Amino acid sequence: MRTGRLASAARRWGLRLPPVVGALLLPALLLLNVVTTRAPSELPMAVALTAALALPLVWRRRAPRTVFGVVAAAAFVQWLADVQLPADMALLVALYTVAANSGRRSTLVAGAVVEGGALLACLRWAAEGAFLTLFVAVTALVVTSAVLGVNARTTRAYLAAVEDRASRLELQQDQQARLAVAEERTRIAREVHDIVSHNLSVMVALTDAAVYAQHRSPDKATAVMLQISETGRQALTDMRRSLGILRTDEPDAERHPLPGIAQLAALADQMCAAGLPTRVEVQGGHTHMPSTAQLTVYRLVQEALTNTLKHTPTGTRAHVRIRCSPETVTVDVTDSGPRSPLPGAGPPGHGIPGMRERAAAYGGELQTGPLPGGGWRTRTRLFLGSSGAVSA
Repeated sequence: MRTGRLASAARRWGLRLPPVVGALLLPALLLLNVVTTRAPSELPMAVALTAALALPLVWRRRAPRTVFGVVAAAAFVQWLADVQLPADMALLVALYTVAANSGRRSTLVAGAVVEGGALLACLRWAAEGAFLTLFVAVTALVVTSAVLGVNARTTRAYLAAVEDRASRLELQQDQQARLAVAEERTRIAREVHDIVSHNLSVMVALTDAAVYAQHRSPDKATAVMLQISETGRQALTDMRRSLGILRTDEPDAERHPLPGIAQLAALADQMCAAGLPTRVEVQGGHTHMPSTAQLTVYRLVQEALTNTLKHTPTGTRAHVRIRCSPETVTVDVTDSGPRSPLPGAGPPGHGIPGMRERAAAYGGELQTGPLPGGGWRTRTRLFLGSSGAVSA
């Protein structure tokens, strides 16, 4: 326990040291060993060779191949001078640094140089009969240094790749979150526009009718005012339902399911009360359709009828035809109004672009234009298998 605590304390102390101090530690120890163990007559040569072998290691991380070349040259001079020194381990440190910071070719060349130096050293300084044992031991040290360096380089590259991948994934997730927020904002804005635009248009038409009938037919005016109140409550319910989807603690979205094809009859009755006689015709079964697709159909019809109510004169009639099949659903809304908008009609708003976005979510296109015999038609075909249906 005490030894482990001492080792941990020493490690923490070593991490707090400046890098230069850590790099000078090995050369200082080697020089201290030479100064304390060599005879005075051998000291100048030993100190000079030790300094030539060890001091270049201070810059080994900045220029690993240059430092290796200097250390290898100093080791060759040492061999020529026939002086054995503990500082020969500097060759192994330099080899490790080359393997950890350079490519495969530089590592092989440096390993071959060190192995050649090991062979020369064993030939000169091995005891009689101990050449093979010493050469194998030194070779093992050379291979170990090179392998450790290669492993360090590989680990560093792997960690860098993992960090880069994590950064890219974080950036991608952030972008996806931003796109999801923008898409949700667009959906909410489109939904609120359809609800507000339709119900306000109906309420305005009903209010005009109530004002017109208040003196001539008070009973009819009262019924129209009740219809206005009901339309307002329906608008509030629709708004609460659409916005309540965003809150998990909002029960209103569960009490009132999303409108669909089955609610088109009630929509037609509402339009009739507002002064636009509307007939709805549904061909084929629609029970297999998901609720989001049915909501899209409902909103398309609602917006088309709202445009007809706002931009056509009194007496216009509308016809809604829904054709359902297992793979597609076609929505046709026609009216008998004039081809051109009425004078004084406002500038185009967000209704048509919103309808195009709803259609595009199911791989369809919105087609609008005048009919040959008079009137206006809005046609959309939705593909229920479209990949974009999820975002509708």
